This record gives sequence, C-alpha cells and structure tokens, in this order.
Amino acid sequence: MKKKNIILIGFMGVGKGTIARGLVKNSSMFAIDTDDLIESMENRKIKKIFELEGEAYFRNLEKKTALWLEDSINDTIISTGGGFYKQENIKNIGKVVYLKSSFQGILDRINESPNADKKLKKRPLLNNLNEAVKLYDSRVSDYEKVSDIIIDVEKKPLEEIVKEILGQI
Repeated sequence: MKKKNIILIGFMGVGKGTIARGLVKNSSMFAIDTDDLIESMENRKIKKIFELEGEAYFRNLEKKTALWLEDSINDTIISTGGGFYKQENIKNIGKVVYLKSSFQGILDRINESPNADKKLKKRPLLNNLNEAVKLYDSRVSDYEKVSDIIIDVEKKPLEEIVKEILGQI
C-alpha cells in the first residue's frame, strides 16, 4: 500500500519546517521532523551528534528513522534534514516534494526572518559560505532526481507555496 505522507526535502534553511506547519494548518494532516525525531532518540542536539560521533553515525540514525517512518507513519507531513533525501527507502515513505530555491534565496530567507541569528547558529555549515555553496551545488540535481514534485519557493509567500503543494498532491 502506497503511503499518503508528504516528504519535504531541500537544502538547509529553505523553509521545510515552516512549510510543514503551513500545510498542517491547511489540511487534516500532522507533521513531524526527522531531525527532531533523531534529537529525541539520542536526547541531544544534531550539532552535538555531529561533533561527538561524526556524520556517518548521524546518517545511520537517519536510516533508522527512515525505516521507522516507512513502517509506522501514514497521512503525515514529514520535514527532513538536508541530507535525508539519500535514504534508499524515501519513495516508500510517501510523495517526495523538493522545495527549490537558489542558494542566495535561502540566505535571504534566513536573514530576513525575525530570529535570523538563531537560525544561522543552528546551521553551522553556513559559517563557511564557500563550503555551503559547494554542498548546495552538489545536491541540487539529486534533489530533483529523487523528487515526485518540485516546488519553487523562492520569494513566494507561505500561503502560495502551501496552496501549490496541496494542489499537486
């Protein structure tokens, strides 16, 4: 049976969590966040997991989370971490929606938010913009390949993005 989940993928800071909350308000679905699930499972922040255990350990936690989502979750909006799109079973979890924006559009979005400092602090990879751009560039075509639906979110109001996603689902 095909799952009726909506999986939001895209680069860090593109607005996956914000858009998930917008979708919840305009549908009968609930939302969960894969990074929040991992933090709960580990009882520590993603930043600490990376610091103490490294990326390979974190990616293994993402895999565990992906398998749990496939087995246990339906009719849910799932916002994901920036690298979650690599999970082999992502298509078994639900419809994959790529939230597309230019790198500069993502930076503008973060910097224009009322809690920009907090959002930047939460994303240490953005401290080195050259490395962040390389990572962004390396992921764009993969995001497009794995997605069922591509939504351009750059400079669009939340209401318009939500309406577009629900219209295509």
